Amino acid sequence: MECYTFGQMLMTIRMGQKAETPDGRIVMRTSAGLIWTNGILNGKTVEIKDYLFSDLWQIYEDEESMKEGIGREKHEKREREMLENQYEELRIASRKH
Repeated sequence: MECYTFGQMLMTIRMGQKAETPDGRIVMRTSAGLIWTNGILNGKTVEIKDYLFSDLWQIYEDEESMKEGIGREKHEKREREMLENQYEELRIASRKH
């Protein structure tokens, strides 16, 4: 399995996938965001803290995450469309100035 830094993991993880650190902390990307799936923070949204940047993460899918991944393509298409719209709005606004 390939290892990612926290920033790389955020850019790579797809909806319905999990990422785990060597010490066993696990997050899952859901339609609601990045969620802790074990430990005392189980079920809570991941807050970006400085300690996360020194971890290596491995991305994978299991039975639980595959259920969350249903509709992934539709969700990712909507994300792309939103980014494209924002880019176009900025491009048009910068032409006006």
